[in-house]
Amino acid sequence: MTSNAATQILDHLYAPMAQVDTLILHHMQSSIPLIAQIGQHIIRAGGKRVRPMMTLAAAQLTGAVKMDDACQLAAAVEFIHTATLLHDDVVDGSDLRRSVPTANTVWGNKAPVLVGDFLFSRAFELMVAVGRLDVLETLSRASATIAEGEVHQLKTTNDLSTTQETYIQVIGAKTAALFEAAMRAGALVAGAKDREVEALGRYGYELGIAFQMADDALDFSASKADMGKASGDDFREGKVTLPIILAYQAGDGDERAFWQRCIEKLDQKDTDLATARAYLESHGALKQTLARAQAAGNVAKQVLEVFEASALKSLLIDLIDFVVYRRH
Repeated sequence: MTSNAATQILDHLYAPMAQVDTLILHHMQSSIPLIAQIGQHIIRAGGKRVRPMMTLAAAQLTGAVKMDDACQLAAAVEFIHTATLLHDDVVDGSDLRRSVPTANTVWGNKAPVLVGDFLFSRAFELMVAVGRLDVLETLSRASATIAEGEVHQLKTTNDLSTTQETYIQVIGAKTAALFEAAMRAGALVAGAKDREVEALGRYGYELGIAFQMADDALDFSASKADMGKASGDDFREGKVTLPIILAYQAGDGDERAFWQRCIEKLDQKDTDLATARAYLESHGALKQTLARAQAAGNVAKQVLEVFEASALKSLLIDLIDFVVYRRH
């Protein structure tokens, strides 16, 4: 496992990623200064730029000679992702993201929602400029799927009858869909073969599933310093993630009553998060969640077998392990 795989891919794609950053800053500009302020606030908060990086990696892996169009699409992918973050933080009432106060904490709820809409519009401008209907279809469909996933998650919040299958549907839509579309867009604009586009799309989807499962486990196991936000946020908000589903299904009557009080009724005490962690540990719920993430990662590795050995392919394989085993 290479713990700094994301950094190594960024180094490998240094020139096109620099071009992407330039595009992001340029297209974030507006005659309304607050729009740029909020957009730059969340983008400059950090993050590994994994999604736009995946678009560039897919293009380069499948033989793109000129990367200009791939850079345009990578910037669009980052705008879509950033817009969803702005909206998510408002919906969740989050205070921190990557150790920085969220935009809604600084400016209230209304402006970040509208700026998120602005960034979605910028993303579509960038897509249209590339002039590829297949790419536009891929990314626009992903945008709709993400919105559906977020609404679906709202329906499952506080609902302990949520099944593992429903959970997979939710994270497949709200997280994995953009990972998949980012890879497909890069491959399509590079003129990749159909089997290469399909393989990279599947890689992105499985990586997104692994990413979200690991994230849901980290919500209970990582420290605030590692996560850049308060640990246990999902628990406090009553989100029904895979660790909770597993622990609830395995629990006895008293344990189920605990989860019903904390998740369905949101009647929580200061000591409840520690109790929740103890129940998760006793039933191996976090280990099972990470095992499921690893299984998704293994599928992602397998689909890359259609590509010949290369430094970039090796880095994409390393990225899978980084996503599954990361601490933040």
